[in-house]
Amino acid sequence: MTLKIVVLNPKGGSGKTTIATNLAAYYASHGQFPALQDLDAQASSTRWLAKRKDSQSRIHGVSPFNVPAKVTRTFAMRIPPEVERIVVDTPAAINKHQFIEFTRGADRILIPVLPSDIDIQAVTRCIADLLLHAKIQRSENRIAVVANRVKRNTVIFRSLMRFLDSLKIPVIAVLRDSQNYIRAAESGVGLHEMKGSRFRVDQAHWTSLVDWLEHGTVPSGETPWAEVAPAAEAVSEVAETADETADAPPDEPPDQPSTDPPLRLFGVSAFIKRDS
Repeated sequence: MTLKIVVLNPKGGSGKTTIATNLAAYYASHGQFPALQDLDAQASSTRWLAKRKDSQSRIHGVSPFNVPAKVTRTFAMRIPPEVERIVVDTPAAINKHQFIEFTRGADRILIPVLPSDIDIQAVTRCIADLLLHAKIQRSENRIAVVANRVKRNTVIFRSLMRFLDSLKIPVIAVLRDSQNYIRAAESGVGLHEMKGSRFRVDQAHWTSLVDWLEHGTVPSGETPWAEVAPAAEAVSEVAETADETADAPPDEPPDQPSTDPPLRLFGVSAFIKRDS
């Protein structure tokens, strides 16, 4: 059965392409032939595909942009019948009508969100538009959030997780802010195609994400999203930055739970909670 996965968030810079490309590479490396559909005019996913070598697992690229003169858009957007997984990388700044278009036929909708007040505001509107305009029902278990580029023992990360929990939208993965994703993007590979101990921590973070995509398994409320990074993650962070020559920014001072700032959210968050 073909599974269609849409990575969507109208907020630019939320990590849609990073998740889409790494997801396509995951399926390719596990023998499930994927198509990567790049609907963003910036064509970041298409450029990533162009960097891949012939020896790497095959990913079929689909894009409506830069189509040759003698090729119709319909033909360019066709999905080969042997494709088992379709991963859709959507553009930023989509309107309410495009929510309907981009989510049509989607089995799973992934919403990446960064731990910042601006991104939290944006994801609030995104979820509201999915519920109100795209008519996605919570009971269908088609929508989930991925907390992306996080630093776990920070105030804003804890605020993000509390807020997402209040919306009753499942958080199915927490991906850390890691140089491994930058290396993967630069070389046209996926995280799960990279070998070595320094990549294992980040690879493990995708287990719950894939479980939800494939089986609809929502992590339990007791899933420890690790407010403090475990020892293995700390070691990995040291390993991946050991060869960097640039000066690192100073460490943040220890966070005090009592100083967590309240999140100031648009009124649409009340609609989302009421709809639940």
